[in-house]
Amino acid sequence: MRLSRLRALLFDMDGVLYRGRTPLPGAAALLSYLDGARVPYALVTNNSTRTPRQYARLLAQMGMRVPAARIVTSATSTAAYLRRVLRPGARVLVVGEAALRRALVDAGFAPAGERPAAVVVGLDRRVSYRKLAAATQALLDGARFVLTNPDLLLPTDAGVIPGAGSLAAALQAATGRRPTVIGKPHPRLLREALARLGVAPAESAIVGDQVATDVAAGRAAGLYTILVRTGVGATGRRPRGPRPDLVVRDLRELHRRLVAAGLRPQASRRTERAVGRRV
Repeated sequence: MRLSRLRALLFDMDGVLYRGRTPLPGAAALLSYLDGARVPYALVTNNSTRTPRQYARLLAQMGMRVPAARIVTSATSTAAYLRRVLRPGARVLVVGEAALRRALVDAGFAPAGERPAAVVVGLDRRVSYRKLAAATQALLDGARFVLTNPDLLLPTDAGVIPGAGSLAAALQAATGRRPTVIGKPHPRLLREALARLGVAPAESAIVGDQVATDVAAGRAAGLYTILVRTGVGATGRRPRGPRPDLVVRDLRELHRRLVAAGLRPQASRRTERAVGRRV
């Protein structure tokens, strides 16, 4: 695909737009360019510990103004999935933090430990043995098993800690049950973002810093894949996984390539209505 034919872009966040609380070079300028060119975009993240509004505030502090409606987290995508497979008001046992519980409550579910219809696992930095025991029993009783994202490890300023995937692995070992995975490298998260924008996968690209998650998810969803070497991809080692369609050093290079390609499509009315309803 030529860059000039793109009609929408999806961006991973940490390692692409910023690292920690520091904006990466060219991020704000590129998003501003896309706004000016009326090229729709959305941000997608496997992290379930912040709400879209919290992410919007974080980005604003770094000079990037993105409406919360354009931010899709594994928590909001999990809630959207459960709305398709559970009855309204169903009970859900949550192994996760406040942002995940908030997403499920906003979707009409009742976080509860007794006879839940589903067990939802996300990153939980205060997980207890009691909570894992309750989740184990619920799964053995037949509750659905849903995982926000399969990341086994999570890098932090203090070092690497177990991720949501590690918690789910403990439950899988205890019960023999395999979870339905929402986040990258599975395509559900990207499909949820594209549905909000009203743009087809074949007209879209994912910009990420990890081959094993971002590029793999993009391939699975049918998107053009762009690897930026500012996050995990900044190492000199060749990453394992599917080959991206395009590799750029940073977002400044991607910006130059998009301008050179003449990417200035007008957002469709469908896209404008879809985004406008959620702002």
